[in-house]
Amino acid sequence: MSRSRQPPLVTGISPNEGIPWTKVTIRGENLGTGPTDLIGLTICGHNCLLTAEWMSASKIVCRVGQAKNDKGDIIVTTKSGGRGTSTVSFKLLRPEKIGILDQSAVWVDEMNYYDMRTDRNKGIPPLSLRPANPLGIEIEKSKFSQKDLEMLFHGMSADFTSENFSAAWYLIENHSNTSFEQLKMAVTNLKRQANKKSEGSLAYVKGGLSTFFEAQDALSAIHQKLEADGTEKVEGSMTQKLENVLNRASNTADTLFQEVLGRKDKADSTRNALNVLQRFKFLFNLPLNIERNIQKGDYDVVINDYEKAKSLFGKTEVQVFKKYYAEVETRIEALRELLLDKLLETPSTLHDQKRYIRYLSDLHAPGDPAWQCIGAQHKWILQLMHSCKEGFVKELKGNPGLHSPMLDLDNDTRPSVLGHLSQTASLKRGSSFQSGRDDTWRYKTPHRVAFVEKLTKLVLSQLPNFWKLWISYVNGSLFSETAEKSGQIERSKNVRQRQNDFKKMIQEVMHSLVKLTRGALLPLSIRDGEAKQYGGWELKCELSGQWLAHAIQTVRLTHESLTALEIPNDLLQTIQDLILDLRVRCIMVTLQHTAEEIKRLAEKEDWVVDNEGLTSLPCQFEQCIVCSLQSLKGVLECKPGEASVFQQPKTQEEVCQLSINIMQVFIYCLEQLSTKPDADIDTTHKALNVDLFSLEQRLLIVLSNCCYLERHTFLNIAEHFEKHNFQGIEKITQVSMASLKELDQRLFENYIELKADPIVGSLEPGIYAGYFDWKDCLPPTGVRNYLKEALVNIIAVHAEVFTISKELVPRVLSKVIEAVSEELSRLMQCVSSFSKNGALQARLEICALRDTVAVYLTPESKSSFKQALEALPQLSSGADKKLLEELLNKFKSSMHLQLTCFQAASSTMMKT
Repeated sequence: MSRSRQPPLVTGISPNEGIPWTKVTIRGENLGTGPTDLIGLTICGHNCLLTAEWMSASKIVCRVGQAKNDKGDIIVTTKSGGRGTSTVSFKLLRPEKIGILDQSAVWVDEMNYYDMRTDRNKGIPPLSLRPANPLGIEIEKSKFSQKDLEMLFHGMSADFTSENFSAAWYLIENHSNTSFEQLKMAVTNLKRQANKKSEGSLAYVKGGLSTFFEAQDALSAIHQKLEADGTEKVEGSMTQKLENVLNRASNTADTLFQEVLGRKDKADSTRNALNVLQRFKFLFNLPLNIERNIQKGDYDVVINDYEKAKSLFGKTEVQVFKKYYAEVETRIEALRELLLDKLLETPSTLHDQKRYIRYLSDLHAPGDPAWQCIGAQHKWILQLMHSCKEGFVKELKGNPGLHSPMLDLDNDTRPSVLGHLSQTASLKRGSSFQSGRDDTWRYKTPHRVAFVEKLTKLVLSQLPNFWKLWISYVNGSLFSETAEKSGQIERSKNVRQRQNDFKKMIQEVMHSLVKLTRGALLPLSIRDGEAKQYGGWELKCELSGQWLAHAIQTVRLTHESLTALEIPNDLLQTIQDLILDLRVRCIMVTLQHTAEEIKRLAEKEDWVVDNEGLTSLPCQFEQCIVCSLQSLKGVLECKPGEASVFQQPKTQEEVCQLSINIMQVFIYCLEQLSTKPDADIDTTHKALNVDLFSLEQRLLIVLSNCCYLERHTFLNIAEHFEKHNFQGIEKITQVSMASLKELDQRLFENYIELKADPIVGSLEPGIYAGYFDWKDCLPPTGVRNYLKEALVNIIAVHAEVFTISKELVPRVLSKVIEAVSEELSRLMQCVSSFSKNGALQARLEICALRDTVAVYLTPESKSSFKQALEALPQLSSGADKKLLEELLNKFKSSMHLQLTCFQAASSTMMKT
């Protein structure tokens, strides 16, 4: 019979692989005109016509049966087209062995399973859950003897359920000839089995989903059929019998497996409980472990365990886990409180503070523990500073027992960042910091200076750690890497907000340091309202310039140490202002103290005159000022960042006035020494050798000193002032020189008055002694005695002055001769008339005096002698002139020895 259609052609099958009884869909062309036209269907050589369901000429649905071949074609045979061909193939997978207690969506052929139960030699329990072939590939027994394998794998076993299972033994025994490709398939099967076990019942449902649908379709078809026949509830019907049979089968199965399944469920629950205990013993033991580690101080271990528990059970919904995790949180909260208390505890080292902050950061403590620590440290520093002041004030008042224990910083083990700098500075300035346990310095150093030293040492021991804590807070090094990443944004916001707050803290510390220092060293510079808080010292005596200079050095070193911490200069400006005020005060006090010392120089005058007519007083005066300025050298010197002490006009004026006062005090001392009567000199401080000198001699000595002061000492002192950058030196010099010259002139006039008046007063009585009359007198035979006596007195003045100071001789004698010449001129002018002999006698005496003292004549004295001679009648004859010359020569010859003192060199400079 000829065919009217083309032969069938299979072009696709879905799925293209599967185990026996897998439902597949075949697609192609010319697959038949209807169910009756389909007469043959084979897949992998197995006839599947019985399960075939013709859907259309291009689609057939069927189930794959048991086949000998693993892979084969799909052949469709129809009446109209004959035997067809296939362009695709189907791969038949071997079904997995299913245990008697395993869930299955299809009926299992038990023939290949129960034959293994008869083999008792392997010790397999009858209800073992193990698969017969775990690799899922064909087993090929090897030819190796069992004894050889036991010797090769001593103590091991090929049973994969044994604890001593050896995979190599199993592979040699069952798969020695298996190809590598087959072994790769075995690995895939093992992975698939592991995935199925992990997926559980859900995987079972997914795998048998098609079976459930088919069963549902079959039951629905039977139900419809029975309804159509009307035999649904007829007693004795087929369905009724079938239901009874199924119920009996179900009851029998339950009876048979109830005990086994019950034991299995109990064993599973016990195993699961043990697995849970073993698996989660970390959580169950964690509360106790946390307490133990906290007691040992192993906070790192606690934090690591807590982080692990939080990641595993932080969001658990299991009640048991939630309960134990709540216990963990309770203990962690207690640990947070404990660490926070330790963090805020004072005193504490910077290392411990950083450690506790890091712990609290890792524990995600609420708030900002690092900032809390900074605040607590700030309060602690302020408390230490004020306690230090209170301790010293009470000790000064006689209550050393009330010294605050917080001030015992000598035993403080805290490492100071700037300790070396502070210690070096202490050694340089000879500070009391050199020995913390030797309290003898307290009796040498004024309490207020000792307090400043202790206060600055306290600040330098605490503030560096405080500043470094802030720097660590800013750069995030206080926090661990985990906490830093999680809270970086939040901390950056906090730092910006806290920056001004921390700046205020530093300013408050600096403010307290400066105010407490001012209260001790500059009490007048603080307001009345702050006196109680920052002052309270009993100011029995003012600090000397030396101790103020020592305190300035202490504060300067403190400023240098704080600058080394890179603290901004604007925060340290108050210390700079304090240093400037201390420097100004030190200069004032030193100059005042110098004035007092110079005032006491009068008591040290020994009246020992050197070759130049000077005593040691001018040198002592200059040395006193030089020492005073030398002690101010460090104070006047401007350190980096410091301003000059003379930048303020007010300070310049005060220093200038004090310098002038020093000069005037010494000038006053000279005046006191020269004019004070012997009886008025204090006998307790009576100047040495003062009884050996008369008032006139003391005047000469002081005059000599004044000359030296004017020409040397004051100029040297001006140079020293200029060397130390004093301002207003010209004014100081001018005012001092004017005062000195005024004293010199006054003393000089006093001396001239003392010496010239007696000589001048003796002239007139001497001239008219014996009722001498210029009108009626004998011819002159020589110079009369009154003139000789006056010359002797002048010679005595010369001797007295020459003994004290050669330089004063011209000045004194010139003034004395001026007075004598003036008096002589007056007397001559008062004579109404002269006889010839009287005129010659008067000319002889006037010329004798003039020629004798010619070296010391001044324009004034020359004028007086000229006026005196003009008042006399002129010599008319040569005999008179000759007689006058002879008498003059006779006078000079007879008094040659006495007049030698007047024969000075013609080049001698005269002083007026």
